[in-house]
Amino acid sequence: MIVTLYGAHGRDFPGPVPVAELIRLLGAAGVDAPSVRSAVSRLKRRGLLVPARTEAGAAAYALSGDARQLLDDGDRRVYGAPAAGEGWVLAVFSVPESERARRHVLRSTLSGLGFGTAAPGVWLAPAGLYDETRHTLERIGCAGYVDLFRGEHLGFAATAEAVARWWDLPALAKLYEAFLDEHEGVLRAWEGRPVADPRLAYRDHLLAVDSWRHLPYADPGLPRELLPVDWPGVRAFEVFRALDGLLRGAAAGYVRAAGG
Repeated sequence: MIVTLYGAHGRDFPGPVPVAELIRLLGAAGVDAPSVRSAVSRLKRRGLLVPARTEAGAAAYALSGDARQLLDDGDRRVYGAPAAGEGWVLAVFSVPESERARRHVLRSTLSGLGFGTAAPGVWLAPAGLYDETRHTLERIGCAGYVDLFRGEHLGFAATAEAVARWWDLPALAKLYEAFLDEHEGVLRAWEGRPVADPRLAYRDHLLAVDSWRHLPYADPGLPRELLPVDWPGVRAFEVFRALDGLLRGAAAGYVRAAGG
């Protein structure tokens, strides 16, 4: 949720964000203070948050350079249409047995980026994810183990059949359906009436972004023509985009007012 908050609003803060402010803002979305402090510590250890002080001397945190790159890459996924680019980007890696932990990190990272598995050590994703993949592998120190290629699928099975092997499409559909179950009713409740409660708008917006932001990584923009008919991802994206459009301004106003 802290990553969600920084991704949605944190880069607009004029300086480091005080810990007390993070606690207040996350509290409005139902997160208790100990959980916020624990999450801040984890993000600090991962190098995503950097300790700082406000002008008044209060303990605060700023985004690291790596965190800003991560959020910039995430913006294109979370708020934009699927990455453009024909064909596929392939990641082929080989890690010595003596570095099995590194192999696990690589697999987890590629899976987290939305790559599917064509064969052991051969992972692929839509070609538009090349830049983000390169940034991520460099950031985690694994670029030296991976070769990246661009290519197209030439057979022998139909590409739609192959995609159904490379990704677990039924599991992806369930994720989209869960998002719709949780947030489509929220959209209906906001539609057609003024956004008169900024705190409620902020809460509903933050929860929607937090639920949605994982989905474009599970489904990395697979071409629509390769997916089943009535794919729920289409409707889920429409609901998220509508909620973001309705509530983002009021949510940002609440964050600014709380910061003041």
